[in-house]
Amino acid sequence: MLLGQSIFQSVLTRLKEEQRDEEDTVPDTADFRIRGLGAGFLTPDGRPESAKADAGSYFDYLADWPASEPDRVTLNSGAATDEEAAPPPEKPVMPAHLNRLTEAEIAEDLAISSLDNEASLNEKRRKFAKLNHPDRIDAEFRDNATIRMKTANLLIDQALNALYWRK
Repeated sequence: MLLGQSIFQSVLTRLKEEQRDEEDTVPDTADFRIRGLGAGFLTPDGRPESAKADAGSYFDYLADWPASEPDRVTLNSGAATDEEAAPPPEKPVMPAHLNRLTEAEIAEDLAISSLDNEASLNEKRRKFAKLNHPDRIDAEFRDNATIRMKTANLLIDQALNALYWRK
């Protein structure tokens, strides 16, 4: 202890004094710029109006830039429009497992047994979610996927609770 204070208290006292000294030395004309940003964000005089005059150098190189859309080649000799050339969008087909919505069918898909431990149940949950999670399914079939995930989570949670009550 130095002069009735612990080392920690003396360090705190010194830091508070330094902080007060720094606050007293703040200049009257404070600079409110963000430090660390390059000058590329600002115009030379700091006003956005002057950026319009400086933008010409940007557009000078635009003519050399390659075309944004490549030329389209049509296979047939007639002039085809974009609508005729593009194939119609295919309607998504619902996977067969999304029709299995009863609790018994989902339990069969999960194959939960009394021999499963916590790690194997969590692995089954992950595998089931990989195939059935609503975020991975087309929008038309998300209701079925949601029902399957809710039911699977319920069944796995019940199996996990049964593990802890057996002990």
